[in-house]
Amino acid sequence: MLIDRTMPLATMPLGTALTVTHASDRGPRKYNADAFAQHRRTFVVADGVGDSASAAEAAWAAARAAALLTDPVAAILAARDALQVHSGDAVIVVATARPDGGFDVAWAGDSRAYASNGSDLVQLTTDHTVAEYFRERGIKAEPRMEHVVTNTVRHATPENIGRAMTRAPRLALVSDGVYGPLGHNGIGAIMSGHASAERLVRAALYARGTDNATALVVS
Repeated sequence: MLIDRTMPLATMPLGTALTVTHASDRGPRKYNADAFAQHRRTFVVADGVGDSASAAEAAWAAARAAALLTDPVAAILAARDALQVHSGDAVIVVATARPDGGFDVAWAGDSRAYASNGSDLVQLTTDHTVAEYFRERGIKAEPRMEHVVTNTVRHATPENIGRAMTRAPRLALVSDGVYGPLGHNGIGAIMSGHASAERLVRAALYARGTDNATALVVS
């Protein structure tokens, strides 16, 4: 199901040049198993499952493969195919800039996309986690369930890939190492000002984040 989370204010006009920033930091982990990629008007953040070399390789392979396609769902399926020669797995969020303004978004797992119009922030994605599964059914979830994903790149299908779109002029793709420490309000504060991926990652680490932290901001 496509979720239309249109924001009521400014819209990115047709033909607008895109400004893109990206940043990634290993944080306190042994490996940086996060990855980002960009090709033309497609943008990707992937987060390898685990703290290992194979997780890092899977994230980079998935991100690079996804960035080559202009449809976000097809991009995730291409990332899935790319992992057939890798032992690791990853979660992923992909966005493509629409020719008529705004972005199409697809995801598998718990990496997120946020849309901003300079004042309001909307979370476009819904986490594919056990905790979210229980919340949708009115059941209280244990904190540890926030980190148990119910979908990954390797298990992605056209039916279980999340989809959304927005006409907002500014987008942030982030791994859980960013949104975990910052929360919605922290991300909103940065996206309403001089938004950049570097600011999001630095703020997440300053907030004592315990994971890899990766962000890609398009405006």
